Amino acid sequence: MDEAENTNHRPTIRLNPKANARAIRHGAPWVFDNEVVTDRRTKKIAVGAIARLEDSARDPMGLVAVNLNSRIIARMLDRNPEAVIDRAWLAARLKAALDHRETLYDAPFYRLIHAEADGLPGVIIDRFGDTAVIQPNAAWADVLINDLAAALADVTGVTTILKNAAGRARALEGLDEQSSVLLGQAPDAPIAVPMNGATYMADLTGGQKTGLFFDQRPNHAFAANLSKGARVLDVFSHVGGFGLAALAGGATSALAVDGSAPALALAEEGARQMAAGDRFSIRQGDAFDVLTALGEEGAQFDVVICDPPAFAPSKKALEPGLRAYERLARLAAPLVAPGGYLALCSCSHAATIDKFRASSIRGIGRAGRASQLIHTGFAGADHPMHPQLAESGYLKALFFRLLP
Repeated sequence: MDEAENTNHRPTIRLNPKANARAIRHGAPWVFDNEVVTDRRTKKIAVGAIARLEDSARDPMGLVAVNLNSRIIARMLDRNPEAVIDRAWLAARLKAALDHRETLYDAPFYRLIHAEADGLPGVIIDRFGDTAVIQPNAAWADVLINDLAAALADVTGVTTILKNAAGRARALEGLDEQSSVLLGQAPDAPIAVPMNGATYMADLTGGQKTGLFFDQRPNHAFAANLSKGARVLDVFSHVGGFGLAALAGGATSALAVDGSAPALALAEEGARQMAAGDRFSIRQGDAFDVLTALGEEGAQFDVVICDPPAFAPSKKALEPGLRAYERLARLAAPLVAPGGYLALCSCSHAATIDKFRASSIRGIGRAGRASQLIHTGFAGADHPMHPQLAESGYLKALFFRLLP
Protein backbone atom coordinates (compact mmCIF):
# COMPACT_ATOMS: atom_id res chain seq x y z
CA MET A 1 0.00 0.00 0.00
CA ASP A 2 1.49 3.36 -1.00
CA GLU A 3 1.42 6.53 1.05
CA ALA A 4 -1.54 8.03 -0.83
CA GLU A 5 -3.65 4.95 -0.13
CA ASN A 6 -2.51 4.82 3.47
CA THR A 7 -3.44 8.36 4.57
CA ASN A 8 -6.84 7.34 5.95
CA HIS A 9 -5.34 4.50 7.97
CA ARG A 10 -2.60 6.34 9.78
CA PRO A 11 -2.24 5.78 13.50
CA THR A 12 -2.82 8.71 15.85
CA ILE A 13 -0.84 9.91 18.83
CA ARG A 14 -2.33 12.39 21.25
CA LEU A 15 -0.72 14.92 23.54
CA ASN A 16 -1.51 14.64 27.21
CA PRO A 17 -2.96 17.71 28.99
CA LYS A 18 0.44 18.64 30.48
CA ALA A 19 2.18 18.84 27.10
CA ASN A 20 3.17 22.26 25.72
CA ALA A 21 0.81 22.21 22.76
CA ARG A 22 1.23 25.94 22.20
CA ALA A 23 4.99 25.55 21.64
CA ILE A 24 4.37 22.79 19.09
CA ARG A 25 1.75 24.88 17.29
CA HIS A 26 4.24 27.76 17.18
CA GLY A 27 6.91 25.67 15.50
CA ALA A 28 8.65 23.45 18.06
CA PRO A 29 9.53 20.34 16.02
CA TRP A 30 9.85 17.69 18.74
CA VAL A 31 7.40 15.85 20.97
CA PHE A 32 8.95 14.06 23.95
CA ASP A 33 7.89 10.74 25.41
CA ASN A 34 6.44 12.35 28.55
CA GLU A 35 4.13 14.55 26.47
CA VAL A 36 1.97 11.88 24.82
CA VAL A 37 -0.70 9.46 25.90
CA THR A 38 1.04 6.09 25.69
CA ASP A 39 -1.91 3.72 25.59
CA ARG A 40 -1.94 0.27 24.00
CA ARG A 41 -2.62 1.65 20.52
CA THR A 42 0.27 4.08 20.77
CA LYS A 43 2.64 1.35 21.91
CA LYS A 44 1.78 -0.67 18.79
CA ILE A 45 2.91 2.05 16.36
CA ALA A 46 5.83 0.76 14.33
CA VAL A 47 9.20 2.47 14.68
CA GLY A 48 9.53 5.01 11.89
CA ALA A 49 5.80 5.12 11.12
CA ILE A 50 4.03 8.33 10.19
CA ALA A 51 1.12 9.30 12.44
CA ARG A 52 -1.36 12.11 12.95
CA LEU A 53 -0.63 14.26 15.98
CA GLU A 54 -3.57 15.57 17.99
CA ASP A 55 -3.67 17.82 21.01
CA SER A 56 -5.37 16.73 24.23
CA ALA A 57 -8.71 18.01 22.86
CA ARG A 58 -8.22 15.76 19.78
CA ASP A 59 -7.70 18.69 17.41
CA PRO A 60 -5.25 17.80 14.61
CA MET A 61 -1.77 19.38 14.70
CA GLY A 62 0.01 17.74 11.78
CA LEU A 63 1.91 14.65 10.71
CA VAL A 64 4.78 13.29 12.79
CA ALA A 65 7.35 10.54 12.47
CA VAL A 66 7.16 8.21 15.46
CA ASN A 67 9.85 6.30 17.33
CA LEU A 68 8.86 4.79 20.66
CA ASN A 69 12.49 3.80 21.26
CA SER A 70 13.57 7.43 21.45
CA ARG A 71 13.21 10.14 24.06
CA ILE A 72 11.99 12.23 21.10
CA ILE A 73 8.90 10.14 20.45
CA ALA A 74 7.66 12.23 17.53
CA ARG A 75 9.21 14.65 15.03
CA MET A 76 7.04 17.05 13.07
CA LEU A 77 7.06 16.36 9.33
CA ASP A 78 4.20 18.50 8.04
CA ARG A 79 1.74 20.85 9.72
CA ASN A 80 -0.91 19.69 7.27
CA PRO A 81 -2.47 16.52 8.73
CA GLU A 82 -3.65 15.53 5.24
CA ALA A 83 -0.23 15.77 3.58
CA VAL A 84 1.09 12.82 1.62
CA ILE A 85 4.64 11.90 2.64
CA ASP A 86 5.97 10.34 -0.55
CA ARG A 87 8.79 10.78 -3.04
CA ALA A 88 7.24 13.97 -4.42
CA TRP A 89 7.01 15.44 -0.89
CA LEU A 90 10.65 14.56 -0.27
CA ALA A 91 11.66 16.07 -3.61
CA ALA A 92 9.93 19.35 -2.77
CA ARG A 93 11.89 19.66 0.49
CA LEU A 94 15.12 18.79 -1.28
CA LYS A 95 14.46 21.31 -4.06
CA ALA A 96 13.83 24.11 -1.55
CA ALA A 97 17.11 23.29 0.18
CA LEU A 98 19.01 23.07 -3.11
CA ASP A 99 17.75 26.49 -4.24
CA HIS A 100 19.21 28.03 -1.09
CA ARG A 101 22.61 26.34 -1.46
CA GLU A 102 22.88 27.26 -5.14
CA THR A 103 22.29 30.88 -4.12
CA LEU A 104 25.15 30.64 -1.64
CA TYR A 105 27.81 28.67 -3.52
CA ASP A 106 29.11 28.43 -7.06
CA ALA A 107 30.30 24.83 -6.66
CA PRO A 108 28.31 21.79 -5.41
CA PHE A 109 30.16 21.24 -2.15
CA TYR A 110 28.01 21.98 0.88
CA ARG A 111 25.56 20.65 3.43
CA LEU A 112 22.37 20.19 1.45
CA ILE A 113 20.05 19.14 4.28
CA HIS A 114 20.49 20.23 7.89
CA ALA A 115 17.81 18.13 9.55
CA GLU A 116 14.84 19.94 11.15
CA ALA A 117 15.97 23.33 9.85
CA ASP A 118 15.48 22.09 6.27
CA GLY A 119 12.21 20.30 6.97
CA LEU A 120 13.62 16.76 7.03
CA PRO A 121 13.94 16.01 10.75
CA GLY A 122 16.93 13.94 11.76
CA VAL A 123 18.34 13.84 8.22
CA ILE A 124 21.79 15.14 7.28
CA ILE A 125 22.90 15.25 3.63
CA ASP A 126 26.31 16.54 2.59
CA ARG A 127 27.14 16.99 -1.08
CA PHE A 128 30.52 16.44 -2.67
CA GLY A 129 30.05 17.21 -6.35
CA ASP A 130 28.37 14.22 -7.97
CA THR A 131 28.36 12.27 -4.69
CA ALA A 132 26.08 12.75 -1.69
CA VAL A 133 26.25 11.24 1.78
CA ILE A 134 23.05 10.75 3.76
CA GLN A 135 23.00 10.36 7.53
CA PRO A 136 19.47 9.18 8.38
CA ASN A 137 19.55 9.88 12.11
CA ALA A 138 15.82 9.34 12.60
CA ALA A 139 13.88 6.12 12.14
CA TRP A 140 11.40 7.47 9.59
CA ALA A 141 14.26 8.30 7.22
CA ASP A 142 15.52 4.72 7.46
CA VAL A 143 12.05 3.49 6.50
CA LEU A 144 11.88 5.85 3.50
CA ILE A 145 15.57 5.70 2.60
CA ASN A 146 15.01 4.37 -0.93
CA ASP A 147 12.47 7.09 -1.75
CA LEU A 148 14.79 9.67 -0.20
CA ALA A 149 17.73 8.51 -2.30
CA ALA A 150 15.64 8.47 -5.47
CA ALA A 151 14.30 11.96 -4.82
CA LEU A 152 17.83 13.19 -4.06
CA ALA A 153 19.13 11.85 -7.38
CA ASP A 154 16.18 13.34 -9.26
CA VAL A 155 16.56 16.80 -7.72
CA THR A 156 20.35 17.17 -7.69
CA GLY A 157 21.56 14.84 -10.44
CA VAL A 158 24.12 13.19 -8.16
CA THR A 159 25.26 9.81 -9.45
CA THR A 160 26.52 8.29 -6.18
CA ILE A 161 24.66 8.23 -2.86
CA LEU A 162 26.14 6.76 0.31
CA LYS A 163 24.34 6.01 3.56
CA ASN A 164 26.43 6.73 6.65
CA ALA A 165 24.87 5.01 9.66
CA ALA A 166 27.59 5.74 12.23
CA GLY A 167 27.32 8.13 15.11
CA ARG A 168 25.78 8.90 18.47
CA ALA A 169 22.54 10.30 17.05
CA ARG A 170 21.48 6.98 15.55
CA ALA A 171 22.36 5.16 18.77
CA LEU A 172 20.02 7.48 20.69
CA GLU A 173 17.27 6.52 18.23
CA GLY A 174 17.92 2.81 18.71
CA LEU A 175 19.04 2.44 15.08
CA ASP A 176 21.71 0.17 13.61
CA GLU A 177 25.12 1.15 12.23
CA GLN A 178 24.74 -0.50 8.82
CA SER A 179 26.21 1.87 6.26
CA SER A 180 25.65 1.12 2.57
CA VAL A 181 25.78 2.36 -1.01
CA LEU A 182 22.35 3.50 -2.16
CA LEU A 183 23.25 4.55 -5.71
CA GLY A 184 26.29 4.11 -7.93
CA GLN A 185 29.60 2.94 -6.53
CA ALA A 186 31.48 4.11 -3.45
CA PRO A 187 34.51 6.23 -4.40
CA ASP A 188 37.76 4.28 -4.23
CA ALA A 189 39.79 7.37 -3.28
CA PRO A 190 39.26 10.57 -1.31
CA ILE A 191 37.42 13.37 -3.10
CA ALA A 192 39.14 16.75 -3.53
CA VAL A 193 36.92 19.52 -2.16
CA PRO A 194 37.66 23.18 -2.99
CA MET A 195 36.78 25.62 -0.21
CA ASN A 196 38.07 29.10 0.61
CA GLY A 197 40.89 28.70 -1.90
CA ALA A 198 42.14 25.54 -0.18
CA THR A 199 41.85 21.90 -1.24
CA TYR A 200 40.56 19.35 1.24
CA MET A 201 40.64 15.59 0.79
CA ALA A 202 37.38 14.02 1.98
CA ASP A 203 37.28 10.29 2.76
CA LEU A 204 33.57 9.58 2.34
CA THR A 205 33.69 5.96 3.46
CA GLY A 206 36.31 5.86 6.20
CA GLY A 207 36.50 9.40 7.56
CA GLN A 208 34.69 11.14 10.41
CA LYS A 209 30.99 11.92 9.96
CA THR A 210 30.38 12.40 6.23
CA GLY A 211 34.08 12.98 5.49
CA LEU A 212 34.42 16.74 5.86
CA PHE A 213 33.10 19.52 8.10
CA PHE A 214 31.47 22.15 5.91
CA ASP A 215 30.12 24.04 8.92
CA GLN A 216 33.41 25.84 9.65
CA ARG A 217 33.66 27.41 6.18
CA PRO A 218 33.10 31.06 7.26
CA ASN A 219 35.35 30.63 10.30
CA HIS A 220 38.09 29.14 8.11
CA ALA A 221 37.78 32.25 5.94
CA PHE A 222 38.03 34.61 8.90
CA ALA A 223 41.12 32.80 10.19
CA ALA A 224 42.66 32.92 6.72
CA ASN A 225 42.28 36.71 6.71
CA LEU A 226 44.36 36.86 9.89
CA SER A 227 47.04 34.55 8.54
CA LYS A 228 48.89 36.42 5.80
CA GLY A 229 52.58 36.11 6.58
CA ALA A 230 51.77 34.24 9.79
CA ARG A 231 53.00 31.11 11.53
CA VAL A 232 49.85 29.08 12.18
CA LEU A 233 49.05 26.24 14.59
CA ASP A 234 45.91 24.20 13.84
CA VAL A 235 44.99 21.94 16.78
CA PHE A 236 42.42 19.15 16.28
CA SER A 237 43.00 19.78 12.60
CA HIS A 238 41.18 16.73 11.17
CA VAL A 239 41.97 16.89 7.43
CA GLY A 240 43.57 20.32 7.71
CA GLY A 241 40.53 22.57 8.15
CA PHE A 242 41.98 25.81 9.49
CA GLY A 243 45.61 25.11 8.57
CA LEU A 244 44.98 24.67 4.86
CA ALA A 245 42.70 27.71 4.78
CA ALA A 246 45.48 29.70 6.43
CA LEU A 247 47.98 28.57 3.78
CA ALA A 248 45.51 29.65 1.09
CA GLY A 249 45.38 33.01 2.88
CA GLY A 250 49.14 33.45 2.70
CA ALA A 251 50.47 31.91 5.92
CA THR A 252 54.20 31.27 5.87
CA SER A 253 53.75 27.96 7.69
CA ALA A 254 51.03 25.80 9.22
CA LEU A 255 51.47 23.00 11.76
CA ALA A 256 48.52 20.59 12.01
CA VAL A 257 47.99 18.59 15.21
CA ASP A 258 45.59 15.66 15.41
CA GLY A 259 45.35 12.24 16.98
CA SER A 260 44.39 10.54 13.71
CA ALA A 261 47.18 9.49 11.36
CA PRO A 262 44.75 8.92 8.44
CA ALA A 263 43.31 12.42 8.88
CA LEU A 264 46.76 13.98 8.92
CA ALA A 265 47.72 12.04 5.81
CA LEU A 266 44.70 13.53 4.04
CA ALA A 267 45.72 16.97 5.28
CA GLU A 268 49.21 16.50 3.83
CA GLU A 269 47.73 15.43 0.50
CA GLY A 270 45.52 18.52 0.48
CA ALA A 271 48.56 20.72 1.06
CA ARG A 272 50.40 18.99 -1.78
CA GLN A 273 47.46 19.52 -4.14
CA MET A 274 47.56 23.20 -3.21
CA ALA A 275 51.29 23.29 -3.98
CA ALA A 276 51.82 24.26 -0.35
CA GLY A 277 53.40 21.07 0.96
CA ASP A 278 56.65 22.85 1.79
CA ARG A 279 54.80 25.18 4.18
CA PHE A 280 52.80 22.47 5.90
CA SER A 281 53.84 20.08 8.68
CA ILE A 282 52.05 17.68 11.00
CA ARG A 283 52.37 16.42 14.54
CA GLN A 284 50.34 13.39 15.60
CA GLY A 285 49.31 12.95 19.21
CA ASP A 286 46.89 13.85 21.95
CA ALA A 287 46.17 17.55 21.53
CA PHE A 288 46.59 18.41 25.21
CA ASP A 289 49.91 16.55 25.33
CA VAL A 290 51.16 18.27 22.18
CA LEU A 291 50.13 21.71 23.46
CA THR A 292 51.96 21.03 26.71
CA ALA A 293 55.06 19.88 24.82
CA LEU A 294 55.00 22.92 22.52
CA GLY A 295 54.79 25.16 25.57
CA GLU A 296 57.81 23.45 27.12
CA GLU A 297 59.67 23.90 23.84
CA GLY A 298 58.94 27.64 23.88
CA ALA A 299 57.13 27.48 20.53
CA GLN A 300 55.41 30.63 19.31
CA PHE A 301 52.80 31.13 16.58
CA ASP A 302 51.06 34.19 15.19
CA VAL A 303 47.71 32.40 14.89
CA VAL A 304 46.57 29.43 16.98
CA ILE A 305 43.26 27.69 16.32
CA CYS A 306 41.73 24.92 18.46
CA ASP A 307 38.70 23.13 16.99
CA PRO A 308 38.06 20.13 19.26
CA PRO A 309 35.30 17.53 19.09
CA ALA A 310 32.31 18.08 21.36
CA PHE A 311 33.57 18.12 24.94
CA ALA A 312 29.98 18.58 26.18
CA PRO A 313 27.73 16.50 23.91
CA SER A 314 24.97 16.41 26.55
CA LYS A 315 23.81 18.34 29.61
CA LYS A 316 25.26 15.57 31.79
CA ALA A 317 28.70 16.22 30.30
CA LEU A 318 28.46 20.02 30.50
CA GLU A 319 30.59 20.75 33.57
CA PRO A 320 33.55 18.49 32.68
CA GLY A 321 33.25 19.77 29.12
CA LEU A 322 33.51 23.39 30.22
CA ARG A 323 36.58 22.52 32.29
CA ALA A 324 38.12 20.94 29.20
CA TYR A 325 37.48 24.10 27.15
CA GLU A 326 39.09 26.18 29.91
CA ARG A 327 42.13 23.90 30.01
CA LEU A 328 42.48 24.05 26.25
CA ALA A 329 42.49 27.86 26.31
CA ARG A 330 45.01 27.88 29.17
CA LEU A 331 47.44 25.63 27.25
CA ALA A 332 46.98 27.36 23.89
CA ALA A 333 47.26 31.00 25.00
CA PRO A 334 50.98 30.91 25.90
CA LEU A 335 51.78 29.70 22.37
CA VAL A 336 50.40 32.89 20.79
CA ALA A 337 53.00 35.53 20.03
CA PRO A 338 52.33 39.02 21.44
CA GLY A 339 49.67 40.69 19.34
CA GLY A 340 48.74 37.37 17.72
CA TYR A 341 45.39 35.64 17.48
CA LEU A 342 43.76 32.71 19.24
CA ALA A 343 40.61 31.03 17.89
CA LEU A 344 38.69 28.64 20.14
CA CYS A 345 35.79 26.58 18.82
CA SER A 346 33.00 24.47 20.31
CA CYS A 347 30.55 22.16 18.57
CA SER A 348 28.84 21.22 21.86
CA HIS A 349 25.19 22.23 21.73
CA ALA A 350 24.96 21.78 25.52
CA ALA A 351 27.58 24.50 26.02
CA THR A 352 25.82 27.78 25.28
CA ILE A 353 27.77 30.63 23.77
CA ASP A 354 27.81 32.42 27.15
CA LYS A 355 29.19 29.41 29.04
CA PHE A 356 31.73 28.58 26.34
CA ARG A 357 32.93 32.18 26.16
CA ALA A 358 33.27 32.36 29.96
CA SER A 359 35.33 29.16 30.05
CA SER A 360 37.57 30.36 27.23
CA ILE A 361 38.18 33.77 28.80
CA ARG A 362 38.90 32.14 32.14
CA GLY A 363 41.47 29.84 30.53
CA ILE A 364 43.20 32.72 28.75
CA GLY A 365 43.31 34.66 32.00
CA ARG A 366 44.75 31.70 33.89
CA ALA A 367 47.53 31.62 31.31
CA GLY A 368 48.41 35.18 32.29
CA ARG A 369 47.38 36.70 28.96
CA ALA A 370 45.26 39.80 28.33
CA SER A 371 42.91 39.57 25.38
CA GLN A 372 40.39 41.27 23.15
CA LEU A 373 37.43 39.33 21.74
CA ILE A 374 37.41 40.48 18.12
CA HIS A 375 34.92 38.16 16.44
CA THR A 376 32.31 35.50 17.17
CA GLY A 377 31.54 33.06 14.39
CA PHE A 378 28.92 30.40 13.85
CA ALA A 379 28.15 27.71 11.31
CA GLY A 380 27.82 28.58 7.64
CA ALA A 381 24.52 29.44 6.00
CA ASP A 382 24.24 25.89 4.63
CA HIS A 383 23.76 24.87 8.29
CA PRO A 384 20.65 26.93 9.08
CA MET A 385 19.37 27.13 12.63
CA HIS A 386 15.82 26.06 13.41
CA PRO A 387 14.36 29.02 15.35
CA GLN A 388 12.68 26.75 17.91
CA LEU A 389 15.55 24.27 18.25
CA ALA A 390 18.59 25.56 20.08
CA GLU A 391 20.47 22.32 19.32
CA SER A 392 20.68 23.29 15.64
CA GLY A 393 22.85 26.30 16.57
CA TYR A 394 25.62 24.17 18.01
CA LEU A 395 28.80 25.71 16.53
CA LYS A 396 30.62 28.64 18.13
CA ALA A 397 34.00 30.14 17.21
CA LEU A 398 35.64 32.83 19.36
CA PHE A 399 38.51 34.85 17.92
CA PHE A 400 40.73 36.66 20.41
CA ARG A 401 43.67 39.00 19.94
CA LEU A 402 46.20 38.43 22.71
CA LEU A 403 47.72 41.72 23.67
CA PRO A 404 51.47 42.37 23.81
